[in-house]
This record gives sequence, structure tokens and C-alpha cells, in this order.
Amino acid sequence: MRRALLLVTFSLFVVLPLGICGFHAPQAAENAVVRVAAAADLKFAFDEIIGAFRRPHPEIELQVSYGSSGNFYAQLSNRAPFDIFFSADMDYPRRLIYDGLAPPETEFTYGVGRLVVWVTRGSPIALEKLGIQALLDPKVSKIAIANPRHAPYGRASEEAMRRLGVYDKVKNRLVYGDNVMQAFQFIESSAAEIGIVSYSLAMAPPMRDKGRLFEIPLDAFPRLEQGGVILSWSQDRAAADALRAFVLSEEGKAILRRYGFSGE
Repeated sequence: MRRALLLVTFSLFVVLPLGICGFHAPQAAENAVVRVAAAADLKFAFDEIIGAFRRPHPEIELQVSYGSSGNFYAQLSNRAPFDIFFSADMDYPRRLIYDGLAPPETEFTYGVGRLVVWVTRGSPIALEKLGIQALLDPKVSKIAIANPRHAPYGRASEEAMRRLGVYDKVKNRLVYGDNVMQAFQFIESSAAEIGIVSYSLAMAPPMRDKGRLFEIPLDAFPRLEQGGVILSWSQDRAAADALRAFVLSEEGKAILRRYGFSGE
């Protein structure tokens, strides 16, 4: 009994000082994470923004999902796990503010989107000569656009075709991508011969040499004012604020201008 008591006393003597002195296994500091919901037309521009943002903010990790703004709005209305929303239509962020899901002071605009008619480089369609009338070419059986039900670029494409007098002649040939990026992929993969997509995708370095374009006049469709908000349930507001500030900085705006987003 006395021997057992001595062993217990010795164990307490050894273990307790370790706890008191704080000898714990070192733990790596966790980086801040910003979960981003971004309109599909931002894909290439935002990839460049991510690289530029990391230089002054190596402690912040960006997790970006691309899709149609309308789909994101529906998800965010149900509090989807994102911290900041970049929309191709300012109406969606403003609705989130109206619904009490985003603080009004976080609203921002980052540019105005542009539309182009696009064909692959080897297409026989004389796009440069025909302009919007190229959609009527007999060789065209499918015209790709983003789905106007939830994609701002799809709604703008439909309106442009109406104002320019071709919609009724081509409406039965339209095929819809879930977002403008998917519409672009339809044309690139020859699932459609031609389509209407965003200037920002058509002018991105990976795509610039793959096709030819005709820019649709800005007055032929409703202004595509693009911007966003930080969501009220953002897990790290300071990190989300840092991303917002960078996008609106001169460096961020310069990147966006290179991808065809005109000024606010």
C-alpha cells in the first residue's frame, strides 16, 4: 500500500508541472477563409484578381464558386454558406439588402458588362461582315445564350436580339446554358455554331485566340451594372472587407478593365 501511494505521488509530481508550464503540441495558425459566389462572366478576371490579392493578403484564402447570378440569389435567400456575392446584375444584391440578408453599407459596383456575338476561329460564318445578322446565316442551327430565367447575360442577349430585329427569326434555334460560361462552352465545343456571350470571357487570354467576335452596341440591351454585397452571416467580415476593398482599388479595377468591364 505504501509503495502504491509513493508511485501515485511521483506521477502527480511529474505530470502537473507540465500542464502548469503550458507544454502543449504547437498548433498552426488557421488562415482566414472568404467564400465567394461569383457570376460566371468573372471567371478569368477573378482568377487573376485572386493571384494579385494573395500578395498583400497571404493570410486570406479565397474559395470561389462560379455560376449564374439568379441561381446564387436563390441560394443566398436561403442563407447559402457564402461570405460575399459578386453579381452580374445589381438587382440581386439590392434584393438581398432589402430582404435584410446583407448590410446596406457593403453594397458595391465593380463594372459594366458587355455582350458579343462569338464564333470559333475556323467558323465559315462571316461574323465581321454580318454582325448580328450572322445569327440568321443558313449554316446556323443552334445559337447558344445563357438561360434568361436566371442569368443576367441571358436576359440581355434576348433583349438585344429583340431590339435588333432578329429574335423572332431565331428563337427556335436558341439553346440555353445554365450560365454564360456554359453558353460559351457550347460554341467552343461545336454544340452550337454561334452564340451571344460576355465580352469578358471572349477576351480572356485562354479564349482570345480561339474565336472571332462582334460587339453588340451597349444601347441594344439594358445596362449590365455589376456589383455585390457582403452577406450578413459572413464568417470573417474583416477578410471579406479586404477582398471588397481590393476589387475596388486601382489595381483591382485595372484587372477588370483588361477583361472588358467598363467603368462604373
